[in-house]
Amino acid sequence: MRQASLTRSTAETDITVKINLDGSGSYDNQTGVGFFDHMLDQLARHALIDMHIRAEGDLHIDDHHTVEDVGITLGQALAKAMGDKRGIRRYGACLLPMDDALVRCALDLSARPFLVWNVDLPTAKVGSFDTELVREFFQAFATHGGITLHVDMLHGLNSHHIVEATFKSVARALRDALEVDPRKAEDIPSTKGAL
Repeated sequence: MRQASLTRSTAETDITVKINLDGSGSYDNQTGVGFFDHMLDQLARHALIDMHIRAEGDLHIDDHHTVEDVGITLGQALAKAMGDKRGIRRYGACLLPMDDALVRCALDLSARPFLVWNVDLPTAKVGSFDTELVREFFQAFATHGGITLHVDMLHGLNSHHIVEATFKSVARALRDALEVDPRKAEDIPSTKGAL
């Protein structure tokens, strides 16, 4: 079973993440940051990953530590749930439209983390949420999940739409990459024999 449960506690945050990579996309995410919860729900739903996240952070300071630390913990849970990555397709890509926004994602579950981020958000906030935290989340998620992640905004006018299209695009690419390839279900998807 490709599942993982992790808890991460620091002086700034207490986070618990439970995921099932072979789920139906059910979710129950509560971080204390409403817009971020909505984005995590999108990630779970469109990646078909069952996701349960609880986070308590120093929100009296700002949302930064909570968002980044959820990214760290979720990335670590993903890496743990994938195990040796036997049978996965490894690569995924998605070109996702949402109204005015068009976002492209390509990723490799390579164990070589790298983030290429070409997303220019037109506003500093979506409601009370700092839009610069979107990149912080994906940097932490890619680093701790061992993901080579490229995200490009091709068009967009509305920050909410752009951010949501970004989460959905990553989710759909992740769904493809995590899928078991029936032609190579017993093999590691690398000529090296390990990822």
